[in-house]
This record gives sequence, structure tokens and C-alpha cells, in this order.
Amino acid sequence: MVSTTQPTSNVTETPVSSKQPGMGSIVYDRGTAFRVWAPFAKTVHVALYEQENQDKDKPQKLIELASENNGYWSGDVEDIKPGQLYRYRIVNRDSGQVLWKIDPYAKNLTNSVGKAIVSRSDFEWTDDNFQMPDFNSLIIYELHLGTFNDTPHGEPGNLNKAIERLPYLRDLGINCINIMPTGEFAANFSWGYNTAFPFALESTYGQLDDFKNFVNAAHNYGIGIILDCVYNHFGPSDLQDGLWRFDGWSLDDWGGVYFYNDGRAITPWGNTKPDYGRPEVRQFLRDNAMFWLGECHCDGLRIDSTSNIWGFDNGKGWNNDGFNLLRWISDEINYFFKYPRHKILVAEDWHNDGWLTKPTPEGGAGMSAEWHWFIHNVRHELENPLDEYRNMNEVANALYGRFNGDAFKRVVYTESHDETANGKTRVNRQIDPNNPESWVAKKRSTLGAAIVLTAPGIPMIWQGQEFLEVDHFRDDDPLDWDRLQRFAGIHDLYQRLCQLRRNWDNNTRGLRGQHINCHVVDNLNKVIAYHRWDRGGAGDDIIVILNFSNRYWDSYRVGLPRLGTWWCRFSSDWNGYSNDFSNFGGHAVSGEFSPKDGMAYSAGFALAPYSALIYSQ
Repeated sequence: MVSTTQPTSNVTETPVSSKQPGMGSIVYDRGTAFRVWAPFAKTVHVALYEQENQDKDKPQKLIELASENNGYWSGDVEDIKPGQLYRYRIVNRDSGQVLWKIDPYAKNLTNSVGKAIVSRSDFEWTDDNFQMPDFNSLIIYELHLGTFNDTPHGEPGNLNKAIERLPYLRDLGINCINIMPTGEFAANFSWGYNTAFPFALESTYGQLDDFKNFVNAAHNYGIGIILDCVYNHFGPSDLQDGLWRFDGWSLDDWGGVYFYNDGRAITPWGNTKPDYGRPEVRQFLRDNAMFWLGECHCDGLRIDSTSNIWGFDNGKGWNNDGFNLLRWISDEINYFFKYPRHKILVAEDWHNDGWLTKPTPEGGAGMSAEWHWFIHNVRHELENPLDEYRNMNEVANALYGRFNGDAFKRVVYTESHDETANGKTRVNRQIDPNNPESWVAKKRSTLGAAIVLTAPGIPMIWQGQEFLEVDHFRDDDPLDWDRLQRFAGIHDLYQRLCQLRRNWDNNTRGLRGQHINCHVVDNLNKVIAYHRWDRGGAGDDIIVILNFSNRYWDSYRVGLPRLGTWWCRFSSDWNGYSNDFSNFGGHAVSGEFSPKDGMAYSAGFALAPYSALIYSQ
């Protein structure tokens, strides 16, 4: 037990440290234990409140914690139940300054400047039968909770609203969702990359049980969850009530024990880079990753801007402590979550040199996959207004890209939250700024969809892409779901591509394989064709043909790996996808004894402008 007093009372008995494992508030059978790291504190109390709007320095009760003589303070408090509001009262050992701080490990908050809430860890999961798909079968859908399923001019969307669209995503063919950051941030509207409390769910989105309920529901629809995590900086907004100078110590004007206290703290978003050299800070970040993957059943993490973890200023300098943090997180995940309960760890980096996805025993960071420069090559060729300047070699290079010999160590896409904001916008609007719903905008943007969903790698779609959203991403501008009815055909095109990618009809297995041969790279006529396969043979050998020009071909001859009939599994020019498409081509062809493109057989294919064809046997 620890002593409990009124705020102004003297402590009457010596506090005793807790034997309960863990950090933050830890609910046990007789009450709640508390543990916090405050190495420069003289004393630490838990301050208990009855009301959310209660002044932080006027709690109902103060409970003194015991020093564990290692910078940590803890104690067991009987009869404290989930739902209790609290903060920590910390007195700095040197200055005597009194601070009233929110628990860095808090899993629920009233808001980012409010009170922590004692939270239980248990939940009635019903997802025992869910298994994360193998990486070569994944199709990721990136979404932002605040705008994914919401109505304009109100509060942001939340987890309960997002659950309503899970059957839609399942039917689209999505089997994994990448959620933009959900950690508690300042105000209500945000992309989420200004996380102030990484363990606490943003209160606008719901409480921790709402998040667990979302994950559980997604798993029951066969959909995995990847959560975007921000470990390269905190805040910078709303840190004063939490991590910033948490126990009153800092050097000069820097941030205290959780941050670098010199120029290493500087990031593009503020001077708030965590001090990866402190074991307790590394533990904090490692614990956060394991919390989302373990207690919350997430299936993977996307680690934002890793070049600002292993480096400084977007990778211009080297931070060995940061690189070793990434390695530690990777090793922990691989140790605790083995196949078939495996997890995926995705890096956003842009250095794309292979070291992040190289296994840790080989000196790498051990990440599963990395967002790939594929997007920059492919979008450039799709957006170029002049056919004659499209470069098929750039498209081929993007298709061949991989890390450490493994195509599925990269994530490929043409749209994301970053690529539809920051001065950029949707592919279809980039193609036709004056009319992003025009024929040419639809044709070339769906050509991009075909490349993404037939390329080696893990494909990703950005929210609304499948019904031709036209606006750049803003955190206060919800998706326009009325467009789903207006552009139902474009949705069906994406759905068909997802089905083929996942081999739903058992005749496109090769799209899940490692292998690709871009045997046609025709820069004169702006046509590219490639052979995709896993083991080869009927139902496995796939031929993809892409026409990047505004030209019809009655018979464009392409090499084939086998004789016999080749059936069209997909034609992006089908007028069922849009009534202004021409429905040209898409017929079965017969392989002939006519060598072409380094293959023993070939056939002539009818090609429509800016269109994609997928064939198999």
C-alpha cells in the first residue's frame, strides 16, 4: 500500500513500490498500480479527480508513490477502478517546481490537455480464427479516420462510423487497412502526425475499447490492420501537459528527459525528437509498438519517416541509436509474433537503399517492407500531358524494383495521403486539372490502378481512389460517398483488379508471384507488356499489356510463353466501367508459333487508348 492524503495533508506513512509489472496505470484484482519514469523528481504523487473539468492542481486526493531508486516511481492503490481520472504531481528535486503531468503511458485521455483515465487491458476478442494474409496476397487500403466516413461541416469521423464501411472494403477486395496515426493530438482535426500521447487513442475518434472493437470487427471481415506510428518526433502541440520537461529537468530551452537536449532534437516538425540514446525512451517507444500489436491485436505498423529516426534532417546525418531502435523493434516483433501470427513492419523512408529491409543479423533494420519510389516513376508517366514524352523505360524500372531480391519488401501505389496533399493532388486531377472526371482522367488514372495491382510488390489504394475522388486531402474534408454511385463502374474496375490480384477465380496465381519479365518496352509506340508468374503454367502465367498512348491498335503483336488459348481476364476499356469507354478489344487470342520479344510464341492483341489488358490461360 501507499499513503493517501488530501492535497494539503502531510504524508503519514512511507509509500511502498508496486510489485505489479508494467507502466502507467495497471489494473489488478484489488485496485490499480501506477508506475512512472521521472528521474529528476524529488517526490511523485498520483492526483485523483472526480470531474473532467476539475482544476489540475485541485485534486480530490493525492497518493504518494515510492521511488524504485532507478528513476521509476510506483505504488499499489486499492479500490481504484477503471474510469478513474488522474494525473501525476511531480516535484523537481533541484528547483522544487511542482508539475501536474498526464501519464505518458495513459491509454485513454479526456483530451490532450485533460486527464488520464485508468483503463483495463482485457477485451472480449472474437478474432481467434483470423490470420494475417501472406504478404504476396495483401491489398492495403490507406484511410484517415477523421475523413473516411463522415459528413461535412461537423466533428471528425470516428471508429464507430468507420466500422460501418468494413463490409464495403471486404467486398472491394481489401484484406488490410493502413490507418493514419490515432495517437492523442492537439484539437480535433489533424492528419495525426502531431502525436502528443502515443499510447492514448485520439479522444475524438473514441476510446481504447472502440479501437479494439474496430480491429476485432475488421478481423471478422477478414481484414488486417496496420497502424501508422510516429516515432521520429512528438507533438509539437500539447506537449506541455505531458512529455515536455516531464519532471522539470532540461538543458537550456530543450525538452527534458524524453527528448534530445541539443541540436539533435531539431526535426522538420519542431525540436521534439525523442532521445533514442536513453534506454527508458527506447523502452517507451518499443513498449508502444508492442502495445498496438499485442494488446490491441494490430497486424502491423507503418513507421513514419524512418530517415528521421536513423538520421537527422531527413537522413542527412547518422543516428546509430535511432537505427538500433528500429532493429530492436523488428527483433521484438519477430520474436513474439511468429507465423502464422506474424506481423508486418512497414517503413516510410525514400532512401530506398535496402538497409531497412535487410534482416538484422545481416546488419539491417529488419523491416518487412518499405514504401517504394515506384510511385514517382509511374505517376510521372501517367501525368505527362504529351504521349511522345512518356518513357516506358521508367515504367519498366518501377516494375522491376525490389529490395534485397524480394518484390514483396516494397509497397507500391499511385496515391497516398502525402501524394494527394502537400501541393499535390489526386492522379486524375493531375492528369486533367480542369476536369478530373474527364475521359482522359479516368483512362489514365485507371491505367495506373492496373499497374499497381499487377506489379510485383504489395499494392496499396488510398481512400476514395476507387470512386474517382477529385479533391486533395484535407483533414476537415470528408470523402464524398455519393461518388460511389456516380462512379460505380470505376469502383467495379478496382474491385475486379483486386479479385484478380488475389486469384479469386484461380486463374491469375502469377500476380502473387515474385517473377516479372518486361518483354515489351516500346518507347516508339508507348506500349509496355510483361509476363508475371509464380511457378508458371496454366492459370499462373499472366500477360499484362499497357497502352500509354491515345491510339487504337487492331493487332499489336506480343510474345507469349505458351501455345493455346489465352483468355482476357480484364480490359480497362470495358464500357461497363464507364459509358464513354469504347469496349475495344478484350477478346480471347491463340498463341502462334511466331517468336516475338524473346518468347517462342505470340499473338496479336486489340488495344484501346490508355488501357490495360490482363490475359491468362
